[in-house]
Amino acid sequence: MAVPYRPRRLRTTPVMRAMVAETSVEPRRLIHPAFVAEGLTEPRPISSLPGQSQQTLDGIRRDAEECAELGLAGIMLFGVPLAKDATGSGALAEDGILNQATAAVKDAVGDDLLVMTDVCLDEFTDHGHCGVLAADGSVDNDPTVEIYARMAVMHADRGAHVVAPSGMMDGQVGAIRAALDDAGHQDVAIMAYSAKYASAFFGPFREAVGSSLKGDRKTYQQDPANAREAMVEVELDLAEGADIVMVKPALPYLDILRQVRDAVNVPVAAYNVSGEYAMVEAAAEKGWIDRERTVREILTSIRRAGADTILSYWARDFARWERAGH
Repeated sequence: MAVPYRPRRLRTTPVMRAMVAETSVEPRRLIHPAFVAEGLTEPRPISSLPGQSQQTLDGIRRDAEECAELGLAGIMLFGVPLAKDATGSGALAEDGILNQATAAVKDAVGDDLLVMTDVCLDEFTDHGHCGVLAADGSVDNDPTVEIYARMAVMHADRGAHVVAPSGMMDGQVGAIRAALDDAGHQDVAIMAYSAKYASAFFGPFREAVGSSLKGDRKTYQQDPANAREAMVEVELDLAEGADIVMVKPALPYLDILRQVRDAVNVPVAAYNVSGEYAMVEAAAEKGWIDRERTVREILTSIRRAGADTILSYWARDFARWERAGH
């Protein structure tokens, strides 16, 4: 008896499969996370992130120019200072490395690439936490938020299109929005790390930013066991003026990403984090998996779960593959 419908008919050729594909990944949806370190004269490879390096100011300019030429959406800048202290004062230094990098990259790419900045203190504090500490050793929310607001204005003054508060402090988005507006930066967007989990997948990132952290961030980042809490955080950020909300990490939290996508009408980002990258790179180096196929599958899964844009250390590789017609 004839089968009236055979799904396999729609899988017969590459052109057929492309025509009916429900999800696509394009360079225009990808953001390259980049590290720029003070005092370098040449790139410093990051051992736990093969293929990634801390860059010089000249190097970060060239990286940004390549990102623009490849058609990526943006570059997310993380600064690595030479000196750290308890208050992360380097984050507010007029000539601090992140401020310098933001200005240099904006000068290099103009509006051809979104210049995005990390608004957090973990790279700048000698204790490695995302804010200043209270007398009892806990992260002091409100003074930290005040610093974030000042940082965001400094980045906007230097040309940032998007600022991205990642510290998970209560009220950070509202304070930053008010400060940006007061400074005449009404058009600078806020991409909020709204659902950021206290994850084991951040390990290689600690090396990338030279983190001094001892212990964990479980008192201010989300518990991996909680899903409903993520929606509370997202709703609060939107009420405070977030333009884009983010889920981080991506792969262990695709269910959260889908819930956020279904609940909001603003763009949703996901961060394909360092630990996800490192695992694939290690397995590919051993010959256990096909690197390009695996990367493509991962990025597709994040898009399929609902991400409009993805921060990924594979962003440039993906764009190069697309250009080469892989």
